[in-house]
Amino acid sequence: MTLAISTFSNKSGGECLFKALGHPLVVPRIEALLSDLGEAGPVAIYDPNNAVSSLAALYAIDCVQISNIYVQKLEELGRDVFGHKVRPVSAISETQARTIFVASYDADRLMHQIQHLLPSGINYVSLDSARLPDDMLTNHNNYLTPLNFATNFAFFRDSAGLHTRLVSANYWHRYGSRGVKLWLQLFDQAGRELASWDESLPDNSAGFAIDSREVRSRYDTGPFSGQLFVHAINVTGHDVVKYALDIYDDDTDAVSCTHDANAWPSDLYAGLPAPAAGERVTLWVQNSHPMEIPANAIGLTRMGSEDVRWLGKKIAPFGSYALNVSELLPDVTWPEQIEVLAGKHMVRPRYEIDTEVNRRIAHVNVERTDIESDGALAELRGMVGKGYILPAPVLPMEQYETIVLPTPMSTGQLELALKLLVYDSEGNEVHAHRMGCLSRDHAVALSVNRILAEAGSGLAGFTGHLELTYDLTDESAADGWLHALFRYRNVSSGHTAETSFGSHMFNLPVTYRNEPQSYGGPAPGLSTRLYLRLGSPTSDTLCCLIYPASMPWRARSDTVINLIDSNGMEIASRNLKIPCGGSRLFRASELFDADLRVRAGVNGYVQVRDLGCRLFGYHGLIDDQGSFSLDHMFGF
Repeated sequence: MTLAISTFSNKSGGECLFKALGHPLVVPRIEALLSDLGEAGPVAIYDPNNAVSSLAALYAIDCVQISNIYVQKLEELGRDVFGHKVRPVSAISETQARTIFVASYDADRLMHQIQHLLPSGINYVSLDSARLPDDMLTNHNNYLTPLNFATNFAFFRDSAGLHTRLVSANYWHRYGSRGVKLWLQLFDQAGRELASWDESLPDNSAGFAIDSREVRSRYDTGPFSGQLFVHAINVTGHDVVKYALDIYDDDTDAVSCTHDANAWPSDLYAGLPAPAAGERVTLWVQNSHPMEIPANAIGLTRMGSEDVRWLGKKIAPFGSYALNVSELLPDVTWPEQIEVLAGKHMVRPRYEIDTEVNRRIAHVNVERTDIESDGALAELRGMVGKGYILPAPVLPMEQYETIVLPTPMSTGQLELALKLLVYDSEGNEVHAHRMGCLSRDHAVALSVNRILAEAGSGLAGFTGHLELTYDLTDESAADGWLHALFRYRNVSSGHTAETSFGSHMFNLPVTYRNEPQSYGGPAPGLSTRLYLRLGSPTSDTLCCLIYPASMPWRARSDTVINLIDSNGMEIASRNLKIPCGGSRLFRASELFDADLRVRAGVNGYVQVRDLGCRLFGYHGLIDDQGSFSLDHMFGF
């Protein structure tokens, strides 16, 4: 039941045809176009870029009486589309159709090329009749360019005392963008539009926030649980809308957080934790398209099992459904994990875990279907050292328990041979733990506190970080797509937070398969620019900056922590010197006093900048009652 759309290419990145066809603003225009074609009699389709299959995946086109389908590429001859064998466009003069539908944008150039081949008096229409308005385009000369579709979805809720706050910054400004604005549309759980509006961003690097309480009040929506569609216009440098998302309640500002979703729907997602005793795990199934998700199109299975349990419910276009995973998998429990068969119907979904103590939110990750074991990694160890590293904080051990659950994230990962390395804040290795060869269906969650205690290394007040790496000593499989879930529990209050991420190579001057990645420009990524949001009057910002290095790099970082106010102006800065292989855990209040944070304003934020090394960061909110959140930071 996978949608026949292309969403992401490992060579070129995110696709944008499906975004153009599925943009909420163009849905009625495409439906009107198809209705007109349905009344036009026999229609010949000219499909030069294989777009008509994506159109049919997202809309009902059976109302159109198709006579012939013509293509430009001779390699496609013999392909069957809707029961028709495609023909070369050079034969279009033979068509008996009254109308030609050009399944392409910017079609005038294409039709000018073949104008002399068209039968006399024949009409043609194209997808250009269902374009976005010109004032929503960044590039008017090439409609299907990624910068025209810098879009994303966000889980958004204001109901039962729970609220959502999306925060980010106009990071496009530093790439030369001017007049950036956001076009937003809010959908309720049934996929109905509740509100749509524009928000102009100032021509500077200021932060911005979209708060569900304010939106609910402004548009009188009543309570809702759905999703927010965000389209950034007039942007340069990044075609991805990046944000941090806080879920908070009426009593505290630090319930939980997650970050931006990948904007490209995937066939599979993994890393969904099964519920532990006393937990309820809810997967938010949120339709990212204008086509209904059919019943039995979304499935769950225990990782490593082929016994798929299907959701027997339809999900309306742009609708949402809160799926209690125990309804489909009642016998799967923590630390087992769940694979999501998503069929490209939704961008990376969120999940929530409810306990008697708190509620937390996180996301699953894209499970790749095209990854193979890379035997060259063992041979390259002399040039890439540890190679792929997955870093994460170890929070103060007298207050928090740090738990690690490796998560298979590729259909080709049948086993994972891993090492867990623990470092103190100065970069000294405290302990190395060989995890052995974990099978795909493993259920091994490690408590770092327990490992260190059993090794006699459990230090009171210890704070540092951990790194997961491949254990290549036994020539075991490695593919570079190493992922894990990191769970943190306040041992006194019981409040818990979790996040997940994948591995990268860090701080190497050489490159291997586009690693070390860069936030802007080609690899290697050897500098840092991270976004760190500020807290509220009732919560503080927590940050852990890690300086991972696949091989020894600069002895210490030269990291500048800039406080940016609501006008995008730097009002204060601090410097951190992090040892190579070390980390720093701090709160915003420890660097910037209350007066400075007040001066920063409601849309103020912190920028972490380093010109000499690539840092990896985690951030969250924390209050005096023990409630906290944690997720990895985004860069730009």
